[in-house]
Parts: sequence; structure tokens; C-alpha cells
Amino acid sequence: MTEDMSPAERYAAARQRAAEQATALAPFREMYDFELDDYQIEACQALETGKGVLVAAPTGSGKTIVGEFAVHLALAEGRKCFYTTPIKALSNQKYSDLVRRYGPDKVGLLTGDNSVNSEAPVIVMTTEVLRNMLYAGSQTLLGLAYVVMDEVHYLSDRFRGAVWEEVIIHLPESVTLVSLSATVSNAEEFGDWLDTVRGDTEVIVSEHRPVPLWQHVLAGRRMYDLFEEKAAKREVNPDLVRMARMENGRTTGPPGRRRGGPLREADRERERRQRSRIWTPSRPEVIERLDAEGLLPAITFIFSRAGCEAAVQQCLYAGLRLNDAAARAKVRQIAEERTASIPDEDLHVLGYFEWLEGLERGIAAHHAGMLPTFKEVVEELFVQGLVKAVFATETLALGINMPARSVVLEKLVKWNGEQHADITPGEYTQLTGRAGRRGIDIEGHAVVLWQRGMDPGALAGLAGTRTYPLRSSFKPSYNMAVNLVEQFGRHRSRELLETSFAQFQADRSVVGISRQVQKNEEGLEGYRTSMTCHLGDFEEYSRLRRDLKDRETELAKQGAVQRRAQAATALEKLKPGDIIHVPTGKFAGLALVLDPGLPAGRSPGHRGFDHHDGPRPLVLTAQRQVKRLAGIDFPVPVEPLDRMRIPKSFNPRSPQSRRDLASTLRTKAGHFEPQRHKKQRAAAADDSEIARLRAALRAHPCHGCDEREDHARWAERYHRLRRDTRQLERRIEGRTNTIARTFDRVYALLSDLDYLQGDQVTEDGKRLARLYGELDLLASECLREGVWEGLPPAELAACASALVYEARTADDALPPRLPGGRAKGALGEMVRIWGRLDALEEEHRINQTEGVGQREPDLGFAWAAYRWAEGHGLDAVLRDVEMPAGDFVRWCKQVIDVLGQIAAAAPEGSTVVRNARRAVDGMLRGVVAYSSVG
Repeated sequence: MTEDMSPAERYAAARQRAAEQATALAPFREMYDFELDDYQIEACQALETGKGVLVAAPTGSGKTIVGEFAVHLALAEGRKCFYTTPIKALSNQKYSDLVRRYGPDKVGLLTGDNSVNSEAPVIVMTTEVLRNMLYAGSQTLLGLAYVVMDEVHYLSDRFRGAVWEEVIIHLPESVTLVSLSATVSNAEEFGDWLDTVRGDTEVIVSEHRPVPLWQHVLAGRRMYDLFEEKAAKREVNPDLVRMARMENGRTTGPPGRRRGGPLREADRERERRQRSRIWTPSRPEVIERLDAEGLLPAITFIFSRAGCEAAVQQCLYAGLRLNDAAARAKVRQIAEERTASIPDEDLHVLGYFEWLEGLERGIAAHHAGMLPTFKEVVEELFVQGLVKAVFATETLALGINMPARSVVLEKLVKWNGEQHADITPGEYTQLTGRAGRRGIDIEGHAVVLWQRGMDPGALAGLAGTRTYPLRSSFKPSYNMAVNLVEQFGRHRSRELLETSFAQFQADRSVVGISRQVQKNEEGLEGYRTSMTCHLGDFEEYSRLRRDLKDRETELAKQGAVQRRAQAATALEKLKPGDIIHVPTGKFAGLALVLDPGLPAGRSPGHRGFDHHDGPRPLVLTAQRQVKRLAGIDFPVPVEPLDRMRIPKSFNPRSPQSRRDLASTLRTKAGHFEPQRHKKQRAAAADDSEIARLRAALRAHPCHGCDEREDHARWAERYHRLRRDTRQLERRIEGRTNTIARTFDRVYALLSDLDYLQGDQVTEDGKRLARLYGELDLLASECLREGVWEGLPPAELAACASALVYEARTADDALPPRLPGGRAKGALGEMVRIWGRLDALEEEHRINQTEGVGQREPDLGFAWAAYRWAEGHGLDAVLRDVEMPAGDFVRWCKQVIDVLGQIAAAAPEGSTVVRNARRAVDGMLRGVVAYSSVG
């Protein structure tokens, strides 16, 4: 390479290398066996100069390198670095990576239920742990120089996103922040906010995927490219467009061919053959096809846990084997080693042997309902290439480092908790971003299975759009409020909350509106000058004119409503054989009613009518046309002029029949005068308010001005602009200080309950400060009222479960089965206290739908928590609740976590302290104890 350089270029390159040798980046780069990308170097250099960084780059592009450089800098400087992640699984994975690099002495782990070497210079932790440390003023924060926030785009998460903003706002100024995010479309906006609250922050955005991604659609036995390059332009593959048209029943053959001719028949045969190739392949067929194409390992995303398990079984029944004998032996060895601590009786309950059979064949599921240990084994075997086909829910796409050569999407629709909705471009990007392993694959492949009704254009839009905006979900909680007031007092807390990203985004949207208001104010001043009258106050005169016009309009609307109601009533009274006069419309004139056309279930005289579902009479006009009319054709009531018999032989489709009956109609109606609807007397003539306004208008000095109408035109413009300006001002008012106003309401409620007194936090408030979670205030009130006092450990665990458990959907809700003893009464008391808090929140306008407030406690896990804490076996407990093992373990871990908080917050000497700790001991056993991931 150097031989191609000029002497000057070689000299410049040598100087650059020498300069780099004097930095911390040079030895860091030597730790990797590949060259760093430009954006990674740029971010590392910014960090070394003391700046914070926001790095937004695609999944799998290696942005964690920047986080690892922060670790490197902290160790080089003899200071600390915290590496935070959104989920415990990712924390465990990162901890293992850093231990391999720096050794176990220098790296610690804190995830709420795991504490390893907590005073190490480098600590990996979940973001919640760091938030709690900041509020508690932990000594572990001493010497902290860098905080890495991996997957920082999680702050969009509706349930947990606020934690990221709390940490960013409350970190000491001396700490340098390294924010790592997936590709978001408003990275610059987020970077501007970081710059505001954290100081000098460099925003580094990379759109480049180190491994190119190819998009495909698999239909039948053929894999189609989604895009086709034509003259340097990317277009949707015309074959896919043609298939979609064909499936919708539209032929693609050229028009004008003679019906039944030989060419037409050939077209039909070609279409039949092509249709036979359009079908959705089965799951085993998809894996076989990918294997034949050399596209394994693959992750197939199925938006259902049951679907993932079923997919593995389908592949096993189909006889799929993706591993040879040596690989099978290695798989068995790893699986047995990792599950050695699980008792044999539990292995049967957990479906271990069916799971192992799939692993040995190179096939596995991965979802939140699995035992954490099983998930970890799947991840390890997949990374080693010993599992080649994984069927996973979308949770795998969030953070876990488990890339594949191919990603398969079965459907582009998923259940979002409320309804089946199309996946977003951001979700599509996140899911398909797993395809293409850096350093292993030269390209990645995203494969979407053909589904009936697929729109290739819409799929191309998903694949080609990178819209993934970062939106704050920040809302002040009760726990946050007492912690803030304790540290900063009320006024400073309010100011801090106004620095949140949520308020930053709201304020930014206000900037443009404020500019428009300013322009409008200038325009209003000009209009006010132009409408000035030398005879008097023209603004007052204009207001009288406007009030008069509004009143006349109101009366006209009332008259129109009455006329429509009268017209509907008249239509509902029509009968076959009535001769009517259609007052308006295309078919105005004489007509014979053939069918009154009442809506289904509507009887004559039924109140209510609109032109969409009101009567629609079928009539024969005097011009021999049979038409169905609508309410809009009858603005005034219509009455029958006469009646005539409709012959039983009348056929509305027969021209002769129509002609004969229309002739009879004209003859019978010849002596009628055309019906004219009487002119409605204006209600305005009798209205006293209109009379008053007209008199005031005539008496006003400006009424006699020669330039009155000219002034009036300017006054009307003034009025319209002022109305628009007021609407804009209301929008500004709704967006300004929204977070602070919510805090004020939370503060007022906590003051009513005596948790806060001015800038002081009461003893009860200090207890609330140690309780984190959705139902923090409910837990605090239960402690204050002694609801759990004297409860045995297992019964206390049942009560604690109601604070954390929440069914994923209404269909997943467990029927409440309550333990006996005092727990039943305690759970009832918890619901009663929640009802009182709910009423108090309503009084203070604290809205649960906005993410603030206490949801109703869910008692669905109480029986399972009670039985497990009492020491019953896994088989018996899972059989009772019919819950997947992974869910059971996860909820147990959360119950253990809240029990630990209760023990820390309960008054000293209370039985709750001792029994909460015993409940933790009772639950932290078996599958719950040996599952390292929560």
C-alpha cells in the first residue's frame, strides 16, 4: 500500500501513526484482530478528548467497541466505568465478554439478583440498578468516570424508558456518558438534548452495515429477490407484483384477445401453472430450502411462543437433522454440563428431553416462556454453530448478541397487546438486522414468507424505510418524586424534570408554533390599523355583525335538522303504489314508489334518520327509469299525491314492463299540479336575540360610515387570524411544562398523604423512596397500615406477588386462587387500599393511561408464589397455574426483588422485615436459584 503513496503522503501517514501511538486508542486497536470502522475511530477519539458521545448505528455493526474503549480509558486512568444494559441477559453476556478480556478481578456484575465483585473498577449492571444507586447516594459511585448506556433507545419503552432519562439527568457532571443506540431517525435531536443536560456531546451516526443485507420473498419452492436493479434504480421485483395480481384474481395477459380463442386458453393454462407455484412453504420446507442454499444458521421470527414450540416439533416430525454425529455429541455434552444442577424430577417437568432432542438435531426455540438456563444454552450453541435453526419471538432481537446468516419473517403482522397490527419499519429493521455475522458472512439475508394477500410494494416500503424515531416515555413516578425532593427540594426537582428529553421534545415542537404566533400578532396589528373607523369602535361593530351572523347560522341549522327529521318521517310512511313528487336531484319529478326501502329492522315511524342508513325508496320515474333514491333527494317532507296499483306481473328489468307502467303513471298524474314545497318562514323573524342584534347594529356609530364594508373586510380577516392564533396558543399551553405540571399533581397527592411537607420528606416518604416499581405507593401504604404485619413468609410472598405480577393479555390472565390464612384478608385489604388511591388519583387528575399512577393489583400469581415459597415441588406448582417455566421463574425473581425492597423499607423491628427475608430464602431455590438470568 505504502509503495503507491507519494513521499509527501508517506510522510503524512507516518506522522499520523506517530501521533496515534501517543494516544490510548493505539494500544486499544491492537486488542482486536480487525480494523476499526471510521465511525468507531471517530467516536473513540471524541471520548479521548473528554467529550460524551452518542453513537447510532445498525444492529451488528460493532458500536459496543466504543463502549469497550470507555472501559479501556477508565482502567488506564485508574478510575471506574459502569457498563449498563436494559436486560439482565445482556448484562450477563457483557460481563462474560469483559471478564475474558480483563480478568475477573477487574470486572463486576450487579443485576438486582446477582452481585459479583461489586467494587471492581468496571461494573456491568442493569440501568435500574444504576438509577437506584444514584438515588441512594451509593459509595460505589466514588471515582466513577464513564457510564456506557447500551441500547439507549430503550428510553422509548413505555414501561421502563423513564429509567434511562433519570440516570442521564442525575449522573454527576464529572461523568462522561457513552450512549449506544440502534439507528434512529432523530439522533441529532437526542444528541442536542444530551448536549444540553450533559455538556459537550458528539453525535456519530453510521448508516453503513458492515455486512450487506439482501431482501427476499420465499414463495413455493422459489426464492425471489425483493428488489431488482434497473438502470441504477432499485425497483420492486415485477415477478412478485405479477404474482400478487394473479392471486387477487387479476390476469396479467394482454387485453383484446378473443374470448375462448386459442391464445386466451394458452394464457389461462400459463396462469394456472404459475398459480400452482404460489404457496406458503411449511416450516420444515423453509429450513430445508435455506440449508440447500447455504443460508443457515437462521433465526425465524414467529410472534407467538406457542408457534415457536410448534415449529420445533414440526421440524422434528419431518425428520430434519442439521447436525452430524460429532456435533450431536458436543451439543449433548454442553447441555448436560449446563443443566447438571437441575434435579432429574424437574428435568421431566421442564420438557428437558424433548428440548435436548431438538438441540441435537440443530433446532431450537427461544422465547421468554423458556427456562432461562435453556435459553442461555440455545444462545451458546447457536453462536458456536451447533444449533442452526432457531424459532424465536421478537424479544431475541432486543440486545442479545445472537447474529445469524439469515433471518426469516413468517408474517408481517403481530399482536401488540391490543390488536393484530402491521410491524413498523423500525421493527422490521431491528428484526432483520440480526442477519449477517461480521467477520463470518460476506452478506446477510432477510427472507419473508409469501402470505395470501401480500403486497410486495408495502414490503419494499418496510425494507427501504429507516424511520425509527426516539420518543421519550418519561413520566414522574411517586418514588421518583420523593427521591428528587429529598435530594434537591421541590423547586429544584421541578427544574430538573423540565430538563427531561420528554420536555425537550415537547418544547421543540412549540418553537415553530411560537414563531407562527409571533407572525400572527404582527398581522393582527396591521389588520387592526386597517379597520380603524373615525366614527367609533369598529371592532365592537364587527363583533355585533359576527354575533348576528352566528345566530342566523344557528337558527338555519336548527331549521335544517327539523326539516331532515320531518322528511325522514314522511319517507318512512311511504307504501308501494304511492305516487310522489321527488323535489330535487337528478330524478326530480313524478315517481311511483315500488318499495319504500326501509333499513333492515326499521319499521315505519322509527325515529332517527340520516342519508346513509335512512329509507331509500325504489321508484319508477315518469321517464321509465327504476332508481333507488336516498334521503339527500328529499330535503323537504314528501306526501303521496295519489295511489295506483302495481301489477303483479310488473318486472322492473323489462323495458316493456317499465314503459307500460310509466305510461299509466303519467296518465293518472296528468291532472296533478307539480308539487311545490312551501317556502319555510324564516325562524329568524320571530327570534328576539336577532331583533336585539339588528337594532344594536343600526344604532352603532360605525353603521353610517361610507367605508363600512371596506372596514368590515379587514375586520373579518382580523377575526379569522385571531381565532387561529388562539388555537395555536392553546397548543403551546398544552405542551409547555407538561412534565412539571404532572410533577405538581404527584407532589400534591403525596403531600395529602403526608409523604412530603414542603421541601421535607417525612419518615413515610423515606420508606417510599426505597420502593421501586409500578405499585410503589400501594406497597408503601400497605406497610404504613400494617397490612402485612404478622403474615408468615409464604403468605407475605403471595401478597408481594400482587405488586409485580400482571397478565400479558386478558387471555393469559390467571384465575385468582388465594391462599388461606391471613393472606386472603391481606390481599383483599390491598385491593381496598388501591381503590382509595385510585379515587385520590382521579381527584388530583393523575392519569394511569399516561403512565402515571397505580394500576389495580393482579392476584393471578398469588397462589403460585405461596406454594413455591412454602416449598412445594416445581411439578405441582406449574400444574396448578399452567404457566411456562420461564414465566414462572421470571415472576418469582420479581417477587424476590420486591420482597427485598419491602424488607429494606419496613419499619425496624417489624415482623415484615424478618418474614420478607425468609420468604426470599423460600423462593430462591430450585429452578429459580440456578437460573442466572431473571
